[in-house]
Amino acid sequence: MTETTPELACPIAPVVDIVFSRWTTPILWSLHEYGRQRFVELQRRIATITPKVLTQRLRQLERDGLVVRTYHAEVPPRVEYEISELGRSLGPLFATLADWSGNLGKVDAAREAYDERSSAR
Repeated sequence: MTETTPELACPIAPVVDIVFSRWTTPILWSLHEYGRQRFVELQRRIATITPKVLTQRLRQLERDGLVVRTYHAEVPPRVEYEISELGRSLGPLFATLADWSGNLGKVDAAREAYDERSSAR
């Protein structure tokens, strides 16, 4: 039997790794919803993210081409982030997922049923 890489077994695996890492979706959603923002604005909107993690995620999103960082050489210096065209192209995917979120009640019901069956064993 030959081993298959995750990318070959599931061609969307690399997309999921890029787009659905822990903080990517809240950051992209915030930038899409509210437009260009400074670091502190993003941090306020995503209250549970630490500054260190936000910095790491923004750097990775910039590297992946999903976010654009603009440095303004002023006193004091100002940095703004905005979603790129590539990042915006994820809009239909996010819209589909938002539509699917109507199924979360069914997921909760399935979990409860599973937990009941598991505790009865």
